[in-house]
Amino acid sequence: MSKAGNEWKAQEYVIETHDQYPKRMCFEVFGAERIQQFNIQAGEELNVSFDVDARQWNDRWFNSIRAWKVERVGAEALQAPFPPQQAAPFPPQNAAPAVPADFSASDSSDDLPF
Repeated sequence: MSKAGNEWKAQEYVIETHDQYPKRMCFEVFGAERIQQFNIQAGEELNVSFDVDARQWNDRWFNSIRAWKVERVGAEALQAPFPPQQAAPFPPQNAAPAVPADFSASDSSDDLPF
């Protein structure tokens, strides 16, 4: 209970990245007002902004990851988040003349190749 007599509410969610090897992260939304405001549903594509905090208890550390902003991602943003960029063509280059290596050095005391 808070000092105002209201019950504390927190809801945990798990998000997953779209990387080649997806990563998952559990975060929480704290407060009934934010839970209702964000209205997160399973299967939605979201951008989540969050704060990471750590606290110690009995000589162990625990992380708290709390969302403070949730934005829904449109289908077009998922398919092409950044406009494709065209690479500048390389100017034609002349090949360097090949120089034959002389491995028959007269100094036999140095047998290392470098």
